[in-house]
Amino acid sequence: MPSPRPRTSPAPGPGPSPRSSPLPTADQVLAAVLPGARTAAALPAGKHEVGAKLRKARKERGLTLQQVAESSGLAVSTISKAERGQIALSYEKVLMLGNALDIDMTRLFMVGDAQQAAGDTPTVVKDRFEDVQRYETDQYLYSVLCGAFPGKKMQPLVAVINAREAGEFSETIRHAGQEFVMVLSGRVRILFENGESVELGRHEAAYFDSGVGHVYVSLSRQPAQVVSVCS
Repeated sequence: MPSPRPRTSPAPGPGPSPRSSPLPTADQVLAAVLPGARTAAALPAGKHEVGAKLRKARKERGLTLQQVAESSGLAVSTISKAERGQIALSYEKVLMLGNALDIDMTRLFMVGDAQQAAGDTPTVVKDRFEDVQRYETDQYLYSVLCGAFPGKKMQPLVAVINAREAGEFSETIRHAGQEFVMVLSGRVRILFENGESVELGRHEAAYFDSGVGHVYVSLSRQPAQVVSVCS
């Protein structure tokens, strides 16, 4: 009888598809990026916290949903659902509401008893990544960098990209201005509403017109991480 053939390991392949195992939760992603960080500032604000602050700011200013809709460009139904925590708005839509309500983005993303320091306009603001404000949606986990600087002309962010397919977005993201992005880890595809797309690997960068609808999706087995600056 011939001897049994020795087992051989399968040839290396591209690996399982990104959907072959459950995606990590926001807590797992945050723990990987910030080991041991569990301060109130480091925990991501969710749709309920942000919605409650939007509603409070609107009420304090004596504005109706219709008035905020007219000044922000968002639908009344969208604002109402956001205030009640029924939907998680994209960062761009939160920014539109923040501008309409004249409320600083960092205040909207504060969790618990975190307070923003008051005082004269600073010359420079320094942040530790462990302490910045965060905002979570189904597709992204945003970290808002140097949010304490008042009257910013651009917004730097670090984002963890959980989305894997364009179909995970109800609509593309667009906002007036320009956007710079560089991949810190993983691989990302940016899809534009005009049919164009660009793929970026670690330490590759792109610059584009953010007025063109776009979405980021991760091509990696783990959520990708990018640094972005929006004007």
